Amino acid sequence: MARIAPLRLLAQDADDLAILSAAMQDAIAKVGDITYEAKARRLTIAFNRYCWETDGGARVRSGLQLGGVLNVQARKIRRNARSAVLEVLAVTFDEGEAPGGIVTISCAGGGDLRAVVECVDAVLADISEPWPTPRAPTHKD
Repeated sequence: MARIAPLRLLAQDADDLAILSAAMQDAIAKVGDITYEAKARRLTIAFNRYCWETDGGARVRSGLQLGGVLNVQARKIRRNARSAVLEVLAVTFDEGEAPGGIVTISCAGGGDLRAVVECVDAVLADISEPWPTPRAPTHKD
């Protein structure tokens, strides 16, 4: 497998977040890898990201961190099922009172994680070397 440069993405508006969302499509996380620090106003999620930017199938351990988070809500995600697996479909931003709004991480199966934010302040970073995977994500048309 050819060496790929680790992703380091910063999102400060809805357009930036759309790019970050494309990189996160089909990422897999365990519920136990989601951490919300209310005092620090920070939401952090560790996951295995599918490397769509490569020609062959690979995954890499990555982290997403949202800053300025005022509140987090989960829908159809059992927070006490720490080993349950979530598959990320998209990350979107719905503007509220500017520059704030809601960042939604939509998952397969209808679950989502909503973070009320002061503004878009997101960082996505690969934190490991990629490894080959024989399974490429598939989507129904």
